[in-house]
Amino acid sequence: MTTLPPLAEQLRPKTLDEFIGQEHIVGKKAILRKAIESGNIPSMIFWGPPGVGKTTLAFIIAEQLHYPFYTLSAISSGVKDVREVISKAQSCENNSILFIDEIHRFNKAQQDSLLGAVERGIVTLIGATTENPSFEVISPLLSRCQVYILKELNKTELLKILSIAQSHLEKQKNITIKIVENEALLRISGGDARKLLNALELIVHSEIKTNKIISVTNDKTLDVIQENLAIYDKSGEMHYDVISAFIKSIRGSDPNAAVYWLARMIEAGEDPKFIARRILILASEDIGNANPNALLLAQTCFDAVNVIGYPECRIILSQTVIYLASSPKSNASYVAIDDAQQLVRKTGNLSVPLHIRNAPTRLMKDIGYGKNYKYAHNYENNFIEQEFLPEKIRGTKFYEPQKNKKENELRARLKFFWKNKYNY
Repeated sequence: MTTLPPLAEQLRPKTLDEFIGQEHIVGKKAILRKAIESGNIPSMIFWGPPGVGKTTLAFIIAEQLHYPFYTLSAISSGVKDVREVISKAQSCENNSILFIDEIHRFNKAQQDSLLGAVERGIVTLIGATTENPSFEVISPLLSRCQVYILKELNKTELLKILSIAQSHLEKQKNITIKIVENEALLRISGGDARKLLNALELIVHSEIKTNKIISVTNDKTLDVIQENLAIYDKSGEMHYDVISAFIKSIRGSDPNAAVYWLARMIEAGEDPKFIARRILILASEDIGNANPNALLLAQTCFDAVNVIGYPECRIILSQTVIYLASSPKSNASYVAIDDAQQLVRKTGNLSVPLHIRNAPTRLMKDIGYGKNYKYAHNYENNFIEQEFLPEKIRGTKFYEPQKNKKENELRARLKFFWKNKYNY
């Protein structure tokens, strides 16, 4: 009996019209669709979470343009493999497409080996990555590629995929599938079509031996997925669930759970730079000024991981994670910049008060730029009260110190300076 490929592979779209999601780049009149239809595509990098169509889009482009298509995985390929593909592409009459999955895992030497062929048009590169290419792709290669950001699929798109899968399985297996509840399926998917399809397939396989009418409920979905967590782990599809658990454990001040999830990622072969970057973000977002040393240690950890690598860097990661998990917490800086950005979007570009404008020319000085500005260092405690916000939003408070030793000290200092202006 022939073993069928996974449901996600069976349902992989073959054309742009079959493709679901990413309307902003492949919808009617969208920029990438226009490029594909014109037959003149640039080298490009698809950046987005898993299961949103990065690989599928690459296949569709090659199919629609009838270009020779080569695919490499950055996990298992090296410079030799890249050179072999380039050699084959040079003998082709048409331009060739080279698709590299997880291109962020290519090191500098591997990425350098692509440069010449991309620059001369021997291959059109399509890279797929879940990581910010600004950090992971070398500048010379990045400058030769158009970056397209793919978004996680929304509820409407996921339900459309679910409906297609339901019909496909019913015909293929001669069964009836009743989706009584879909909330658990959607929650498990997290915007990832592959996760959604794998979950549905697992449910059907668990029931089909005893039932020809399969009812999908939230409870059944959760029960089946819990029983098959190992399958998700082995295929790497719990990547984002584990990093989420890791971050939330540190935020929740549980060093034991944090180290456990760190160990899970290390054992799975997770890129240590990915872990170190998340730690660096967390140090500011979740600890901030409650313990300013947290950011310094996180930065040092990131630098050390870059220099050392596995296996020894696991010790540095562990030390940093334990310190951050045990540290006082504050998200005041995160809240402050979010609130400030929301107000900027609401109020637009308000005028900078004249007294704090730059006045590099005589004309600017004559019309009042910089007039009445008071230089703080000329005053006691290096402070003199004056207005620094636009008139329309004067007195607005974005930074609210939280209740911890360090920020209590900051609150007292700000209250001493500003009295009742910001209600510190």
